[in-house]
Amino acid sequence: MSLKDKLFPDNRLGLDRFWNFSRGGIDNFRSGLRDAVSGVEQTRSRMMEYDQLLVWAVLSLTLIGLVMVYSASITLADGPKYSNYSSNHFLIRHLISLVIALGVGIWTFKIPSKVWDRYSPIIFGVTLLLLIAVLIPGLGKGVNGAKRWISLGVMNFQPSELMKFATVIFAATYTVQRQEHLHTFIKGMLPMGIAVALVGALLMLEPDMGAFIVVALIAFGILFLGGINAKLFGGLVLVGIASASTIIALSPFRRGRILAFMDPWQVDNAANKGYQLTHSLMAFGRGEWFGTGLGGSVEKLHYLPEAHTDFILAVIGEELGFVGVLVMIFLFYWVVRRSFMIGRTALQLDRSFAGLAAKGVGIWIGWQAFINMGVNLGLLPTKGLTLPLVSYGGSGILMNAIAIAMLLRIDYENRILMRGGKL
Repeated sequence: MSLKDKLFPDNRLGLDRFWNFSRGGIDNFRSGLRDAVSGVEQTRSRMMEYDQLLVWAVLSLTLIGLVMVYSASITLADGPKYSNYSSNHFLIRHLISLVIALGVGIWTFKIPSKVWDRYSPIIFGVTLLLLIAVLIPGLGKGVNGAKRWISLGVMNFQPSELMKFATVIFAATYTVQRQEHLHTFIKGMLPMGIAVALVGALLMLEPDMGAFIVVALIAFGILFLGGINAKLFGGLVLVGIASASTIIALSPFRRGRILAFMDPWQVDNAANKGYQLTHSLMAFGRGEWFGTGLGGSVEKLHYLPEAHTDFILAVIGEELGFVGVLVMIFLFYWVVRRSFMIGRTALQLDRSFAGLAAKGVGIWIGWQAFINMGVNLGLLPTKGLTLPLVSYGGSGILMNAIAIAMLLRIDYENRILMRGGKL
């Protein structure tokens, strides 16, 4: 006798329909449950292994930079300084730098984040030696009175750009290892302060105050995020302001730049120290809302110095207008935002080094972009800092690619752990 007959011995005709209906409902529920579970598994398997929006933001900045470098440099060959160059010289070299950066970035993405943690002190030490090598006659190459490069044949390498990356990973490792001592001055603050001061001394001999400011912001920004004592951090800020003020006060050149920044339109300033700033502001003024059109810049015609490097945003503002500048700001905001979100996720997964390193990349890209934009817009004194991922410059593009590749690797490892995998 079947289970149905045992449960319902009477009125079988009336209960046959009820039984069949119940069986059908149970079968449908089981089928629906299997489909739901299968759907969840498919959703998990379809989870992207990288941050698509971050990649698109970086690619957008890079491609805009490629176009604008060409636009800003196409007329440089008409001047006496670059008379031996073709009109495509800077475009070709920038393309070569991008290809090299792409290859190195792909290779960097394959390196687990724990490797950077393990070797960060060595990388930091080697970079210090390179900063010293730049100052040795015959090894260092000077441009416009500054010795910041080492010639590698294909490109001139700038160790100060490597130092920004080395500071990110070294400060992250230091903060994790000294977590228990971050509330003390001797064991927590002093060693990092000495390291940053040594880097600053070498960079000021080049001189490259802009790079020193970025390195200091990276190092102490990571310490702040890592939980350094608030009073110590406040004291550090005061020491930094006092040091910067002293350096400016003792340097007639820098003091002149500050005075020119305060009133760039004064006749003497506009013809000398404030020359770049006044022409940068005129470029933004000509651009208005939607710009003069791609290639329509007048300031790049030998009026605005370094239009393809430090002041490329001014050319963007002139040719693409206020809207183009807003797009650039939003793209940098998105890169920084994603860096901090990736870092927060890593910290939630108990990956302290990876989390601080990811946020360190955000500090680096964000502060350098902010300083460059502030200089171009006349909000900050003139400093020799390029716009990350956009300006012409092989070393900067290369190190930006390495930093973004490490950031994507951290995000990739986060996603593996969130899917239940192991590193």
